[in-house]
Formats: sequence, structure tokens, C-alpha cells
Amino acid sequence: MARQRAPERLVNDQLWELLEPLIPQPPPAKNGRTGRPRGDDRAALEAILFVTANGIAWKRLPTELGFGSGITCWRRLRAWQEAGVWEKLHHAVLDQLGQDGLLDWSRACLDSISVRAKKGGELTGPNPTDRAKLGTKYHLLVTADGLPLAVAITGANRHDSMLVEPILDGLAPVRGRGRGRPRRRPGKLHADKAYDNRRVRRYLRRRGITARIARIGVDSSERLGRSRWVVERTIAWLLAFRRLAVRYDRSTVTITAVATLAITVICARRLPRKDY
Repeated sequence: MARQRAPERLVNDQLWELLEPLIPQPPPAKNGRTGRPRGDDRAALEAILFVTANGIAWKRLPTELGFGSGITCWRRLRAWQEAGVWEKLHHAVLDQLGQDGLLDWSRACLDSISVRAKKGGELTGPNPTDRAKLGTKYHLLVTADGLPLAVAITGANRHDSMLVEPILDGLAPVRGRGRGRPRRRPGKLHADKAYDNRRVRRYLRRRGITARIARIGVDSSERLGRSRWVVERTIAWLLAFRRLAVRYDRSTVTITAVATLAITVICARRLPRKDY
């Protein structure tokens, strides 16, 4: 049996300090009944990260580690996703990195990876590279140094070029050092030949983003890899979260929450350590 990672390697005080103010207040008790005490939110975060990192089923969350019920943590994950907590947390981490001067907006890289969807579900489709078996595709946009700015999820049969506009248009403004305007677009976009079409190039020109996209039948993949290796490395980091490497979650809410939390943790690892 594969050795499971302890949650302490993923959650830290800085991440919790950013998350805590974003958590919505629990609903008031009905008819004056209090019922079972609500589980600790920080313990729930650790449990969610534990499942995300190790890829185990929610029902198999080890109770001896003090996490409580796996199903309760799964419900907490979904409730926070529906309240926009994970997206806000990712943006809060990006803001902190920007203010510390740790985001390189000079260029960005966009790429995707397809994984098997064992149980089917939403946002799946026949994977043309895996004998048309059901799969999911993660589309990842990263900075010049590989920090993920956004992740989008589609069926494995969705063409990569269709995600350029939604991903870039969906970027929230990120604050930087000083009093300058927040950034919401990179200077250049590096991508492979899957993104080489006129619609994408017109869109980037309109947004003022320089296209560094390999041209079909013209450019060599060897030269392209000099700038794009960072996104491939970040994809490897993303798939190190075993809950994403093979998809078992059937719903859009759950898989989106897990993927957003994963890219948030990747970004949070770059935050400067504080002395508490």
C-alpha cells in the first residue's frame, strides 16, 4: 500500500490566516437546537488537503489522525466551493505574492493535460489520445516562473484553443508592489501548436498580449520548449495531488474545488516564511 503523506506538509499558518476570514459563518440552529458541535474548520482544511494529496476515498479518511468524518470534510469542501471560498483564497495568495514581488508577469505559459475519469461524471469526454475512454482535461495558465494563475476543467475532447479567451478574461486583477495598477494580463503568452489559429492570435492582439505560439509546419518544438518547460513542471506538481491524477469525483463542484485548492497550495509554497 502506498505511503500516505501527513497533512502538516501541506497546510501552514500562512495559508490558514488567509483562509480563515473567507469562511462563511455556519447557519443558525433551527428551533433552538444545537445538535452535534461543528467540526473545527482548520482540521477540516487539513483533512481536505490530506485526501487531495493522497487520493484516497473520502470515506477512508483515517479517523485516528483526528480529522473526524471524511463525508463531513467532503461537504465542507463543496460548501466552501459554492460560497466562492477556494477561488478567493487563490486570489488572496496571488495578491500576497504580487505585493512581495514574487509574480513574474513578463510572460505566461498555457498548456493542458488529460487524465482518466474512472467514474465518468460532469466535465468529461472521450479522450482522443486514450482510445476514446472518458477523461477530463486540466488547462493551466502559469507565470514565467511557473506559478499557476488559473486552472480550467473540461472534457478531454475539448480543443485547447477554445480555453484561451475564457481563462485570460477570467483573471482577476492582482496587486503588485507600490501604487501601480493591479495586473490582469501577462506581457506574452507562450503556447504550443494546439493554440495556433487566427482567432487566438486576433484575441491576444486585441488584449495587447504578444503571441509566442508555435506555428504549425514552421516552428520546431525544440525551440518552444526553452520557455514552456515551466508549465510542464507545474502540471507535474498538479498531478502530484493524487486526487487529480486519476479523477474519481463525478461533480463539477467537487473537481473544481479540488483543482483550485491544489493550485493555491502550489502558489502558497512560494510565500516567504514568517516567524511566529
